Amino acid sequence: MTRVLPPGAPHEDEITSRQPVTEPTPRVRGEAERERSAARRPRTGARGAERRHRGLRRALVIAALSVLAVVFAYPFIWLISASFKPRGEVFDNSLIPHTFTWDNYVQVWQAAPLALWLWNTLLVTVLAATTVTLSSAMVAWGFAYFRFRGRGALFGIVLATMMLPGAVTMIPTFLIWNALGFVGTLVPLWAQNLFGSAFYVFLIRQFMLGLPRDFFEAARVDGASNWDLFWRIALPLSKPALAVTFVFEVQAVWTDLMRALIYLRDSADFTVPRGLKSLVDAFGFGGEWHWEIIVTASVIATVPMIIVFFLGQRQIIHGISAGGVKG
Repeated sequence: MTRVLPPGAPHEDEITSRQPVTEPTPRVRGEAERERSAARRPRTGARGAERRHRGLRRALVIAALSVLAVVFAYPFIWLISASFKPRGEVFDNSLIPHTFTWDNYVQVWQAAPLALWLWNTLLVTVLAATTVTLSSAMVAWGFAYFRFRGRGALFGIVLATMMLPGAVTMIPTFLIWNALGFVGTLVPLWAQNLFGSAFYVFLIRQFMLGLPRDFFEAARVDGASNWDLFWRIALPLSKPALAVTFVFEVQAVWTDLMRALIYLRDSADFTVPRGLKSLVDAFGFGGEWHWEIIVTASVIATVPMIIVFFLGQRQIIHGISAGGVKG
């Protein structure tokens, strides 16, 4: 039944709203605060445990990486230490020389034309890295930009050449260079890079596939030729991949011994790896047993590669990561 109020009587809602609001007593406020604290305490504890576990995992990862770093760095540290030891203490396995001497770094320049070998290696390395970077970039640009029938099959054939061992093409390649009259010179050590490398073509192509095609279409509208598209747009945008290619080839050519053994005859044309092989033959096994000369020359030959890596490590990491996620 509906309740009828007399005229002028206040409504029930008005009566309720007019009732004074009682403030909670200090006891009630304390109990409510304790309840909220108790509700927050397990969550805070869980966060603390998660942070402790995360810190423990990070410490374990750092410890594992430190152990691996020591394992990989130990041979080079031993090599540096041995280069400062006299002949009788080279193989004493102590990282701190008992008799510290600089004579090895003086004798190594007198025992071999090391400066000439370093110059030959530097010349071959720069030419080989430059030519393979440009030629591979041209081929990669063709596979990345142009659309033509059989492109996928042709690119698959290029990748299939990576499965051929170097020993398969070693003799035919030697016969070609011998017929051209370049055996005994530095030309075969770098000139074959004029035709590119399948691995570098794949690496650069994967990067170029991620370039915005609108850039090239806009340049095409402005009258740019295919060469302008490649030289002025594709190459500048592909600097990370080109840097990776260049650094990789520098490392490969600097340490290449096989081709130097095949094509070089005169000691004046030796590269550093070929020169170190001649030092091992002269002062190592079957020679005069001057291992201090060999280890000192090895240190001098290794230091440039370490410098190149530290200068280009950012480009290497960025280029590999960008090339791996694009395309």
